[in-house]
Amino acid sequence: MSERGQAPPITEVELHGIETIPPEDRTASPLDLFRLTFGGANTFATVVLGAFPILVFGLSFWQGFLATLVGVVVGGLILMPMALFGPVNGTNNAVSSGAHFGVVGRIVGSFLSLLTAITFFAISVYTSGDILVGALDELVGTGQPEWLLAIGYGFFAVVVLVVCLYGFQFMLAVNKVAVIAATALYLVGAIAYAGDFDAGYAGSVGSDAAALVPAFIGGVLLVMANPLSFGAFLGDWSRYIPASASRKRLMLAAFGAQLATLVPFTFGLATASIIATAAPDLAAEGNYAGGLIAVTPGWFLLPVCVIAVIGGLSTGTTALYGTGLDFSSVFPIFSRFQSTVLIGTLAIAIIFLGRFALDFVQTIITFATLIIICTTPWVVIMTIGFIVRRGWYDPDALQVFNRRQRGGRYWFTGGVNYRGMAAWIPGAVVGLLFVNIPGQFEGPLRNTAEELGIERLVGVDISLLVAIVLAAVLYVTFLLLAPEPRAVFGPEGPRLGRTTAAEPPPVVARV
Repeated sequence: MSERGQAPPITEVELHGIETIPPEDRTASPLDLFRLTFGGANTFATVVLGAFPILVFGLSFWQGFLATLVGVVVGGLILMPMALFGPVNGTNNAVSSGAHFGVVGRIVGSFLSLLTAITFFAISVYTSGDILVGALDELVGTGQPEWLLAIGYGFFAVVVLVVCLYGFQFMLAVNKVAVIAATALYLVGAIAYAGDFDAGYAGSVGSDAAALVPAFIGGVLLVMANPLSFGAFLGDWSRYIPASASRKRLMLAAFGAQLATLVPFTFGLATASIIATAAPDLAAEGNYAGGLIAVTPGWFLLPVCVIAVIGGLSTGTTALYGTGLDFSSVFPIFSRFQSTVLIGTLAIAIIFLGRFALDFVQTIITFATLIIICTTPWVVIMTIGFIVRRGWYDPDALQVFNRRQRGGRYWFTGGVNYRGMAAWIPGAVVGLLFVNIPGQFEGPLRNTAEELGIERLVGVDISLLVAIVLAAVLYVTFLLLAPEPRAVFGPEGPRLGRTTAAEPPPVVARV
């Protein structure tokens, strides 16, 4: 055990699961939250997403940069409030969501964590492995046989799993190094690729609005998947921050970390424009890793490999750690250590199956779309709930389900708060029906604007707007028409609407 106020050694396996972190073990700070969030995003997974506006959507460099900037800023602003739940409740965001979805209904957050973790764990393992094997081929002519790729993927996956098993302090140490080292290497990369980079790269989509607008919005949405993917995970790290921490600093740490990702995003954009010009065949396949190796100067191959290793560790650990942690809360019979082993093993199996059986680009875009449209309404509901509750929660009552109990102030109806659930489900489902990413992900309602004769919206992807507005309107409506019990609010009561006098059921053991 560590002394009060002192962080334990990084080689000490973390024992805490999703139970409330005691005050004496809350040794982290908003700066640590910045480091972990930026470290988890300052990786090749972000670089790959940064390359997609050019390689997949055909935007020019400056169109792609603007799409990236909009995606990062909007996604970061939506994400900011999710940094507040961890310090208040001392647990992860999925468990905290039990206050608004019910202690059983918070499995929605667990589902989002799993979806995000597998997606970004896969991106990190694939790209890191491909970069290493490609560089090895360039240096010593090994070729790129599938067995060698499998070794590369397995190496990264196992190393990531080991770091996650040690837990928070080890992961924090890795990301402290990753933030500095990866950023420095990206900046050196500006020198390595300067001779081939042309900021005037025109792209393939052209300037015709009919083609440009859908492509631009598609790029924005794909970029937004990066900040929004942290929605279910921020509490994994902020739960180690004292409850007294400045809420302003917490939100600025979360938002600042996303702004900082413009470094790897721009690296991806710049190198993608070079690949599209110098290696058009690889660009047409969406093979960013292969294209990068093809256009990288020999002296920069080793630094690229270092970036790949650091990036694989950062993204993989932040994704897998949170999901293993949350799995232990859904199935309390497993400790954090055991659930991390189980989820890690499952994720590795999925990665190997997916790599050799599915189309990489199409799979990533599909999962990124699911993350955006499913996570954003959940975040919106959580944020509105936080405001309405004045940031007041009962951390102990949030742990009822995890302790194999039932009842308490967040039990609602059978453990589910239908107000939050009935707002999230339509928001996510209807949002997905409106997705319009031509040639990639097209929902059946994507042409609604055209059918209604709204010319300015023809071809425009309004899925995210639909998901946000629908979830927000439904949730506020339910709060007004079906008031929540007074017991879920603090001394000052709600900021919106009235309450009922219904008493929470007593806490008893589940049969």
